[in-house]
Amino acid sequence: MAETTRPGTASHFVADRLRGLAQSDIRRMSRESDRAGAINLGQGICDLPTPPVVAGAARAAIDADESTYTYTEGHLALRRAIAEKLARDNCLQADPGGEVVVTVGATGAYAAAVNALLNPGDGILIMEPYYGYHVNGAVIAGLEPQFLTLAPPRFTLSEEALRAALRPNTRALVVCTPSNPSGKMFSRAELEAVARVAHDQDLLVISDEIYEYIRYDGRQHLSPATVGDLWNRSVTIMGLSKTFSITGWRLGYAVAPEPLSRAIALVNDLYYVCAPNPLQHGVLAGFALPPSYFSGMASAYHRKRDQLCDALSAAGMSPIIPDGAYYVLADVSDWGFQTARGAAMGLLEHGGVASVPGSAFYQGANGEGLLRFCFAKEDAVIEEACRRIRRFRPRDALATAGKSGQQAPA
Repeated sequence: MAETTRPGTASHFVADRLRGLAQSDIRRMSRESDRAGAINLGQGICDLPTPPVVAGAARAAIDADESTYTYTEGHLALRRAIAEKLARDNCLQADPGGEVVVTVGATGAYAAAVNALLNPGDGILIMEPYYGYHVNGAVIAGLEPQFLTLAPPRFTLSEEALRAALRPNTRALVVCTPSNPSGKMFSRAELEAVARVAHDQDLLVISDEIYEYIRYDGRQHLSPATVGDLWNRSVTIMGLSKTFSITGWRLGYAVAPEPLSRAIALVNDLYYVCAPNPLQHGVLAGFALPPSYFSGMASAYHRKRDQLCDALSAAGMSPIIPDGAYYVLADVSDWGFQTARGAAMGLLEHGGVASVPGSAFYQGANGEGLLRFCFAKEDAVIEEACRRIRRFRPRDALATAGKSGQQAPA
């Protein structure tokens, strides 16, 4: 028996479902960035200023001693604001009294949903490149992650490929739009295909739409639950971290028909009790921001996207221009590194910029020639990162790595 699982050792008590799981390269590269004193374009930290009205309302709630538990589903005033926003921006009619659950981030909504609505051993289909939390959160819930690889640069989803990826135990599928890490936004035709397959195979559809307001080139966000009568079999997950630059506040919400929401609220209570009370007051104030705030945010990100993509191209990468979200996947195959992690470490150590290896977003080798960059940064930080990227010489990093025995050219 391996040392790590022998009775009597501390590691013997680690749950079997955690075997093989490790903290993602997204978090790892943030630690490496801090160690190297680099500019972190890896993790989607979103260290932009929080809107003053949001921060001010949270401070006022703290000063007013809003420090007790709320209902597990969140403050009713906040749920009403969410319902109004859903009707206005998403064409979704949700009852704030029973179909909206405020959660500890979008990841909390996802964890509550998969544990509330699926059984251990159920299959959940995830399209790759994927957000790692969708995979590992499913594993922790005892589910079987199943994968459908979408091909760059458009990452087009076909009904035939979707049907072929299903297995006898598949009970749910995840749609992330706009996508992390690719920025893919699913079209109406693609979502109609999802609807046909979901109805035919009796599947639950979980949509992660946390980047809904960050989109480019005139593209409109489309919530899957509004397509093809999917509402009755959908859980719509949205968040406030990216919209209000409050990733550390951990606030999101799930929207679903009442029987599903009731189950999600129960698990939310058991795992988290409720989302932080004073911070709920803060985001409630944010929902009153004018449309110009959201359009201005998208416009600023659009400019940052183009600036970063230009620098990536100048450094010999091939950026895959995103439709939405604030990430860019870039092909670095021409650099000559054997692995994406080797390329990321080369850029970190010799260029002073942290990225995330594309292998963090795939099960197989499809991500080994890719890096992901996050541009949710202040303008001055993006400008300096772009200067460093333009100056980076992969050949120098490869030569140094080769001498140390760490990485030989492919």
